Parts: sequence; structure tokens; C-alpha cells
Amino acid sequence: MKYKTSGVCSQLIEFDVVDDKVTNVKFVGGCSGNTQGVAALVEGMDINEAIKRMEGIKCGFKSTSCPDQLSKALKQYKEQN
Repeated sequence: MKYKTSGVCSQLIEFDVVDDKVTNVKFVGGCSGNTQGVAALVEGMDINEAIKRMEGIKCGFKSTSCPDQLSKALKQYKEQN
């Protein structure tokens, strides 16, 4: 799935879900070290657990963050599948 982000430095998040596990997460743009870290941490994680852990995380004074945007992308995936 490809998800267009909003309110963060990254422009796009790509990922797959296999047997309810998050895989192949790639952020386009954003802080490279942070986005690579988030992608590595959620690799193989249950989709519901990933949403629970990342939902609501803020970046500085922004109302969202790259992890929060990933949680929104995963929720959208669940709604569509």
C-alpha cells in the first residue's frame, strides 16, 4: 500500500501487510535515521500492535509525526481490507 502523508516531512509511506504482520515499510523523505528506525522496529509486528504503539505520537509542536502517520496508514489499510 502507498499512503500520502500529511503534516510531516516525509511525503509517502509504502508498506505491505502479510498475515496481519507489517512488512517492507519504506518512508519517502523525512529524517532518514528516524524513519529507518521506525520501519525496522515495526517489521513483522502485528498490525494492531503497531497502531496501538504509534498512534498519537507527536513531533515537536506538530500534531502528528511519521510514526503517527504510519498508524493512520495502517488503520486505512484495515478499513479497506
